[in-house]
Amino acid sequence: MTLELIKRQLTPLLLLLVFVLPLQAQNKLLTMEDAILNPNLQPEDLRQLQWIANTNDFVFLRDDNGSQNLVRGTATSGRQHGILTLEQLSAAVEAAGAEKLGGFPALYWRDGSNFLMDAQGKILGYDLKSGKARVIMDYADEAENKELDPTLQRLAYTKGNNLYLAQPGEDEKAITKEPNEAIVNGQAAHRSEFGITKGTFWSPKGTKLAFYRMDQTMVTDYPLVDIAPLPAQQNNIKYPMAGGKSHHVTVGVYDVKSGETVYLKTGEPAEQYLTNVTWSPDEKHLYIAVLNRDQNHMKLNRYNATTGEFEQTLFEEKQEKYVEPEHGLYFVPGKPDQFVWVSERTGFDHLYLYNTSGKQLRQLTSGDWMVTDILGFSRKGDEVYYMSTAESPLERHIYAVSLRHGKTRRISQGSGTHNAMLSPDSRYIIDNYSSQVTPRKIWVLNPNGKVLHTLLTAKNPLTEYSLGETTIFPIKAEDGTDLYARMITPPNMDKSKKYPVVVYVYGGPHVQLVTNSWLGGANLWMHLMAQQGYIMFTVDSRGSGNRGLAFEQATFRQLGNVEMQDQLRGVEYLKSLSYVDSNRLGVHGWSFGGFMTTSLMTRHPGVFKVGVAGGPVIDWKYYEVMYTERYMDSPEQNPKGYEDASLLNHVQDLKGKLLLIHGTVDDVVVWQHSLQFLKKAVDEGIQLDYFVYPGHPHNVRGKDRVHLMRKVTQYFEDYL
Repeated sequence: MTLELIKRQLTPLLLLLVFVLPLQAQNKLLTMEDAILNPNLQPEDLRQLQWIANTNDFVFLRDDNGSQNLVRGTATSGRQHGILTLEQLSAAVEAAGAEKLGGFPALYWRDGSNFLMDAQGKILGYDLKSGKARVIMDYADEAENKELDPTLQRLAYTKGNNLYLAQPGEDEKAITKEPNEAIVNGQAAHRSEFGITKGTFWSPKGTKLAFYRMDQTMVTDYPLVDIAPLPAQQNNIKYPMAGGKSHHVTVGVYDVKSGETVYLKTGEPAEQYLTNVTWSPDEKHLYIAVLNRDQNHMKLNRYNATTGEFEQTLFEEKQEKYVEPEHGLYFVPGKPDQFVWVSERTGFDHLYLYNTSGKQLRQLTSGDWMVTDILGFSRKGDEVYYMSTAESPLERHIYAVSLRHGKTRRISQGSGTHNAMLSPDSRYIIDNYSSQVTPRKIWVLNPNGKVLHTLLTAKNPLTEYSLGETTIFPIKAEDGTDLYARMITPPNMDKSKKYPVVVYVYGGPHVQLVTNSWLGGANLWMHLMAQQGYIMFTVDSRGSGNRGLAFEQATFRQLGNVEMQDQLRGVEYLKSLSYVDSNRLGVHGWSFGGFMTTSLMTRHPGVFKVGVAGGPVIDWKYYEVMYTERYMDSPEQNPKGYEDASLLNHVQDLKGKLLLIHGTVDDVVVWQHSLQFLKKAVDEGIQLDYFVYPGHPHNVRGKDRVHLMRKVTQYFEDYL
């Protein structure tokens, strides 16, 4: 590594270590409604910002004197002008037989003057030149999981457990007619692990539709109780718990023209995971990453899309702990026999160029950093644009790498967090950027990183509020690894006084709380707490996201142990500060963070005086197969790991005040977790506090979240 490269990589980080968010001059205080619900305290954004298909123009929504206006701009000149008001669009929609619009629906652009929109059970088209709308197709009121095909001529959707197709001028067509509700078609499989977000996959020209078929008949029913009716009703879900029977998934391929469906012959055993479903550009093949139940052996397989026959395993990846494929294949424009693959095989997610025979042509990126996203290819198809943490784990930047020789160049400028959208012809990039000192800037860049136009410079929405200082800095884990921490101190803090601290914790895979973005990744509730006299502290411990395989896998088969060690290193740091009251430390977290909160309160009793754990995992045997067995193996394979991590074995060690919170219809961390903990506490004569949110799933959202955060805040007020 050259000295200049080292300097480039270190400088933004060193700047972060000494950076302090300045105290604001104003004295306004946040209310809980402000912190949770007030959109005006979030940095201004360009809503529905997107490129228009087949152009270098973009659109976004703007409020003009209370009226929503669709604004169009061009990357070549930066000029912007309003092209359509909500009133105009709504009038056209009503004239086409639909109801009045309350706001702009999502828009799907066909070209520079025509778009589709999904509203009121209809797909409508609008022509900017004529100013007229028309109904393209109808779909059922109960439709879910809707997906338009790439040509915007067909709509796939689900009703209940079956998959349907809508086309212009035709009646609704059932693609599947499965009477057994335990067999689900067209929905996300494997409980949305492995980067899975949906269950339908249109071919490039929309002539075929691949979809997941998930057979859950062998999975035990799990009861959720709806208390709204009288008497209450039991709603069963299928919830495969660690070590138990898992569902069986196959992939169907529906031919729109013939109406026939074939199923890919993905083979045995039936308990395997199918992910990264990708069509070949010619629509003749489907590629699927097939993962064994142990999740340590992946095969990238190709199947014939017409017959369903297995054709070839292109390559395999094995890991002693686990393999976690989360990205499909990115085919090179103009070279349908080449694709880019994302793999963590070297310890960090990097890019590899392959041909469709399975030969690796070259590794494109390397280093102790992560590729986090692929944006697309250059106009000539000779470079691929991607996002990565190469500058710092705290940042995201835009890069390009040559497919011919692997030469990399950075496109985005300035330290911070960038999110990018590539234009349809790859000539321009929209860069949405923030940092600790920049609420938001949105630029149009050329592929060399030159800023062509500034679309938005958001003002600081918190200038009237009295905020404390936010600092980001590293502390050392026991093995010397850098752990990034964020601390928010009270406004006008007097360092001669002692302050209570609330540690906000998560610590689990795929989550990173501390970043060089607006507010350092913190939320406004943390600043509200700082205004009330608390120091708010967070550290991303080993096991959390975007730091590479060794960092994440340090917790393998022993969830909770290493993470607690790292959180306690944070406690050591806090206790070294003269203005921290080490007798008044609190901890709060949700989900995995609820597990961590309860772990810290019971397995390290006396460190924290008060804890608030929301939706907590209590015993990993009660959590779902895919996630738990990836990080813990099965209970049969790892009995000691499960025994050590089960907080039911540590209830009797609780000291201090602990509040558990749970939603009564939580289908992620089922209610049984905290109820079992509560039962064991009663059995052991241990006192703790408990609160439920009737009818809420894993997260409490909407106006009820104000109630939740008041409950959390009040608990710290009462006992810390």
